[in-house]
Amino acid sequence: MNNREHFSSKLGIIAAVAGSAFGLGNIWKFLYVVGKHGGGAFIVVYLLGIILMGFPLF
Repeated sequence: MNNREHFSSKLGIIAAVAGSAFGLGNIWKFLYVVGKHGGGAFIVVYLLGIILMGFPLF
C-alpha cells in the first residue's frame, strides 16, 4: 500500500527546495521592482506569459 514516490538522495531534496526558493524570490522581486517604477501593465503581460509557458511545461 506504500506506493508513494520519494527522492533517492538528500541532495535531490536540497536541490528541489533551493530551486523553488530562488525561483519564487526572483519572480516576486521582479514584479515589485517593475510595479514600483510604473510598469503595472507589463506585470499583467509577464504573469500571462508565465502562465502560458508554465502550464504546458507541467
